[in-house]
Amino acid sequence: MKRSQINDIMAEADDMIRHHGFTLPPFANWSPVEFKARTDAQRIIDARLGWDITDYGQRNYAAQGLFLFTLRNGSLADLQGGRGMVYAEKLLISKQDQLSPCHTHVIKTEDIINRGGATLAVELYGSDDEGNFAEDRGGTVICDGIARDFAPGEVLTFAPGESLTLSPGDWHAFWGDKGDVLIGEVSPVNDDLTDNIFREPFGRFADIDEDVDPTHLLVSDYDRWLN
Repeated sequence: MKRSQINDIMAEADDMIRHHGFTLPPFANWSPVEFKARTDAQRIIDARLGWDITDYGQRNYAAQGLFLFTLRNGSLADLQGGRGMVYAEKLLISKQDQLSPCHTHVIKTEDIINRGGATLAVELYGSDDEGNFAEDRGGTVICDGIARDFAPGEVLTFAPGESLTLSPGDWHAFWGDKGDVLIGEVSPVNDDLTDNIFREPFGRFADIDEDVDPTHLLVSDYDRWLN
């Protein structure tokens, strides 16, 4: 992805988030220069809080991609110890017909909430006995507190305010149906480096063409820009 495109996506996403009554935290507005100069930002860096924009390495963001902003995130040490900040929260934007490809998680159970906009469409498959993708298996998810069985490949839709809970082994892909969707994600501690298992060999983060300077850093920039 070109850095200029990422800058444009950030500005557009911030407008949509504000339109639906949310405001990003102060560190969302830091420039790269300000971020590097901060002496109090290590917790943000370690937790990988902030902007996250991916085309899954496929170089076609409009067709296959996702905007994310990690608002809060605990540590794996807390999660393993069973106390402390054992939770995470994100905002996502799924554009109309923009696919987030089929994947599951090993650790993370997540609530996916339609926070506003169009309809959220989620395609679901179950797992085999080893947790691998199973084209012929369905399963059960929780939709706003109600258990709902799904057939393999079934697409469930969620209007604003509706949600579903996905557990490890629930293979899922999603997109905005007939418009763009603002999505909330609430989960245990999030580890995007190791806990995304894709059905196909996709990359979790985009490769960046630095055609312009960044407006704000992505979480995937932290290691390179801040160390």
